[in-house]
Amino acid sequence: MKSKEIRPSTEFKTQATKSIIAISFFVLTYLIILTLAVLLTGLCIAGGISLIAIKLGLLTIVLGIGLSSLGILILIFLLKFIFKSHKVDRSNLIEINKSDESNLFSMINEIVYEVGADFPKKVYLSSDVNASVFYDSSFWSMFLPIKKNLLIGLGLVNTVTKEELKAILSHEFGHFSQRSMKIGSYVYNVNQVIFNMLYENESYDNLIQRWANVSGYFAIFVIIAVKVNAGIQWILRKLYEVVNKSYLGLSREMEFHADEIAANITGYKPLKKSLLRMSLADISFNNVLNFYNGKISENTRSENIYIDQKTAIRFLAEINNLATTNDLPDISLEEQSKFDKSKLVIKDQWASHPTIKERIERLEKTGLLAHNNSDILANNVFLNIDKLQKQLTDKLFEQINYQGEIKFFSVNDFQEEYKQETLSNSFPKIYNGYYDHKITTYIELNNSNLADSNISFEELFSDKKIDMVYTAIALQNDIETLKKHLE
Repeated sequence: MKSKEIRPSTEFKTQATKSIIAISFFVLTYLIILTLAVLLTGLCIAGGISLIAIKLGLLTIVLGIGLSSLGILILIFLLKFIFKSHKVDRSNLIEINKSDESNLFSMINEIVYEVGADFPKKVYLSSDVNASVFYDSSFWSMFLPIKKNLLIGLGLVNTVTKEELKAILSHEFGHFSQRSMKIGSYVYNVNQVIFNMLYENESYDNLIQRWANVSGYFAIFVIIAVKVNAGIQWILRKLYEVVNKSYLGLSREMEFHADEIAANITGYKPLKKSLLRMSLADISFNNVLNFYNGKISENTRSENIYIDQKTAIRFLAEINNLATTNDLPDISLEEQSKFDKSKLVIKDQWASHPTIKERIERLEKTGLLAHNNSDILANNVFLNIDKLQKQLTDKLFEQINYQGEIKFFSVNDFQEEYKQETLSNSFPKIYNGYYDHKITTYIELNNSNLADSNISFEELFSDKKIDMVYTAIALQNDIETLKKHLE
């Protein structure tokens, strides 16, 4: 049954309006600058011709051509982004279709119907702990309809249940249904234009340098053009702040909206559980990558990095005393945010996503529950998961230039060495994590009043004392943040 339409919040509509106004302001400003540049070019060419006509000679011809080139160089600077080609490298991705993975595409069909969104143009798999919507965006896509693609990371699939995967994909299709995604295309292209004129100037710099070398008189007009371009760049930097701050505010509201759509499909709990586990899933994946990075000199790699990720996340759950369900860690909001003891309430205007805590609080407010939650692992949705995992593992390791015959590390060897390496870089469990995030300093015991203390070992390393360590770290970070804002 198709889910009910989730209407955007008032804040969502406000941020969308701000983004549209900011983009319109950029376009208007750019068109004014471009119009002035065209007028300047016309005046410069007319002035150059008039100069030559007054007195035909080598000097007036050189000055006339130089003056004419002034406006043309500025105009080229303003329009060169149109001729910039953007090649998207997808060699690290695997495209799949219904004939490859019928179960996954059946799930996608269900979500598409329930959300009321369009089916993706293409579905790709990546190696990452991530899922996202993306589109092929170019200058002309601002004026033409765009078809969105779906990207699913096997590092994510490897650490969630089937129901959690459905919640995550429902969130992504929530984005598919958002007309405000088109604003993202505009912002993307605005940023491409700004970035091109601020930083992609190597070819342009070579052009004006060659032109300046033709004649010292030409160099005078090149210097003037460079000064004018610098002024345009200053304006662009200011416009970048206006456009992106507005859009990032909208982006955060789009996340809340997509979360609510997902909660209507699966209830809020599957998405909540996957959000809480996401950080540990990412840490375990990166730990495995770092482990094999240290094995490059030994010409050793993994045959299936996702089996190793499973080993890593199980071990991390074990040493952190985390409960597990169906071999996946269950993480509470308190556990996930125990390091967040900051006393500052600062709205990050540059954040594209709300914090996990903010998202979960909004999810819980929906109160939406499902009656058919399943603990089946998401890997079981795929018909050829082992083959796909090995393909993406190969893509990760093919970027490394090994100097000898490649050896594959067995699962058991990885498990033993990873555990040993992790434990050797950790403090014993009896300290309850007290020293994991605390910088130890030298203490002169002779000057201390140990005789007056009656603190037991258990009390010294209790959860209450550990909490004080996290609070101290957070307060120190708050102090550094305030210093930066006061500078």
